[in-house]
Amino acid sequence: MTMHFSVLASGSTGNAFYVETEDQAFLVDAGLSGKQMEALFSDIGRDMSKLSGILVTHEHSDHIKGLGIIARKHKLPIYANEKTWQAMERSIGEISLDQKFIFNMEQVSTFGSLDIESFGVSHDAAEPMFYVFHQGDNKLVLITDTGYVSDRMKGIISNADAYIFESNHDVGMLRMGRYPWSVKRRILSDMGHVSNEDAAIAMSEVAGDKTKRIYLAHLSLDNNMKDLARMSVEQTLQTKGILIGEQFSLYDTDPKKPTELVAL
Repeated sequence: MTMHFSVLASGSTGNAFYVETEDQAFLVDAGLSGKQMEALFSDIGRDMSKLSGILVTHEHSDHIKGLGIIARKHKLPIYANEKTWQAMERSIGEISLDQKFIFNMEQVSTFGSLDIESFGVSHDAAEPMFYVFHQGDNKLVLITDTGYVSDRMKGIISNADAYIFESNHDVGMLRMGRYPWSVKRRILSDMGHVSNEDAAIAMSEVAGDKTKRIYLAHLSLDNNMKDLARMSVEQTLQTKGILIGEQFSLYDTDPKKPTELVAL
């Protein structure tokens, strides 16, 4: 059994993630326009009409911008918790009843050979949650949009084969940047986003013997850079006794280009 995945787009301008097994294919979030999403699928050689469904993490526009358009065009089921449905319904337009499904927080649902586990995060949305994908011994974790990584989260996501992990901002860049203080305070809060250093500390605590790949995700366009994020994470991990390339490798994500479709 093999699980393949690609980070289709990741950043403050839009987020989308793809995962497939032999018998299932899911999109998590559709934070770009329908046209952009179609192009991203074409880039990885996949057909959006073949999706089993779309999983939603929360209602912020950089996660649901193209959701309604895509679901209507391809008649795809959408899975989200009740509070997220209520919060996003106006934004995504009319969705037929037979495409609406409830996926509760801290629930495990089975789709063919794939078990999908949801878990809550700390973010300023109605009821934000992310996902762990299990197939046999394979474990893949998607975790962004959280102000911190709690012990409960760490327990759920520990020792995965691969992580798509938020590394949102450099604290110095954010503090010195152009954002108003109210926005800076939100990002730095427990309901905001994790910094490069905090992400690395969490990585050091959850990565295990199985872990081979960590993707740095949801980088801020204004308050981070790929090279800076990678350097900060590497340095912080080094202080924890973890050398990149020995235990696992770090990978970049991009707001406009998908990562290579790889197998776990």
